[in-house]
Amino acid sequence: MMQPDILQYNNHQTQEEQIICHQLAEMINQSLPEAESKIWHAHPVWFLEGNPIVGYSKLKSGIRLLFWSGVTFEEKELKPGSGKFKDASITYTTAEQIQNEDLQRWLQKGQEIQWDYKNIVKRKGVLERLK
Repeated sequence: MMQPDILQYNNHQTQEEQIICHQLAEMINQSLPEAESKIWHAHPVWFLEGNPIVGYSKLKSGIRLLFWSGVTFEEKELKPGSGKFKDASITYTTAEQIQNEDLQRWLQKGQEIQWDYKNIVKRKGVLERLK
């Protein structure tokens, strides 16, 4: 079941973006049933044990799906973030661009490969690998 705030976020997008967001949320919820989902920094994000795993946000270029530990996945379709973190993302402009097999694999890697974002402030910006 989709969290009401995420449903509201999705419904505030354009028609095509709504389709993308609903499809992503459904697949994430199915793949990460134990995850806590909520709006975090104004965007839908899924957490495992308090650690952000995956989320999406609206950009001018489309809907960006972001994996907090995505660089470590070593997936060429995921583009590394520009900062010191381990994030990587892909941007969709149509729902047809979403490859279910890829997304399932990335979500599996999101569970298996995690950096400790939950305690990054306590560690003064230093990331440690959890899994």
